[in-house]
Amino acid sequence: MKGHLITIEGIDGSGKSTVLRFLKEKLDRYDPIYTQEPTKGYIGDVVRGVICTDTDHLAEAFLFVADHAEHVNRLLKPALESGKIVISDRYSDSRYAYQGVTLSGSFEDPIRWIQDIHRGWTIVPDLTVLIDVDPKIAVKRCAGRFATNKFEKVEFLSEVRSNYLRLAKEEPDRFVVVDAGGSLKNLKKQVLEGIEEFLSHKNR
Repeated sequence: MKGHLITIEGIDGSGKSTVLRFLKEKLDRYDPIYTQEPTKGYIGDVVRGVICTDTDHLAEAFLFVADHAEHVNRLLKPALESGKIVISDRYSDSRYAYQGVTLSGSFEDPIRWIQDIHRGWTIVPDLTVLIDVDPKIAVKRCAGRFATNKFEKVEFLSEVRSNYLRLAKEEPDRFVVVDAGGSLKNLKKQVLEGIEEFLSHKNR
């Protein structure tokens, strides 16, 4: 029996953390495993450390990939093979979207280059919920947090958002794009409905 991998994506300040807390209250009957990238392991700790530094962008990208490899092999494969539902706060699409910006200028198409690194060994999500929000709104929501993280700037997040929307356009059957520009209540409702519709369809 194969499980299902559901990922929650969005730029910083999109409301992901709040939505995930809500999902943990509402999806108990499915007994999902909740996880995240960067992970809480040793490599994930290193990744979180370099986010706040001027580490070389290519070195940084490979650290993210290393953490992802550990995540896939140590947690995801066993869980999915045992039939579990796994919900991940960020996953490979975060890398494509974020490092697709940091590596721009280094490669003709950095998103494709990063995707090619993952090809053949990563696990493609069954469903990806992209929480979409205007970067200016995201920054206002998280004012005070954005001075420490080099990824959390309006200009940078605008490019990341464009990359996310490109990914969603390329794989419309996998992505559900939810507008986070309205009320938090409506956002939670849309995300929950998208996930429950997917799970009910898969369980028929």
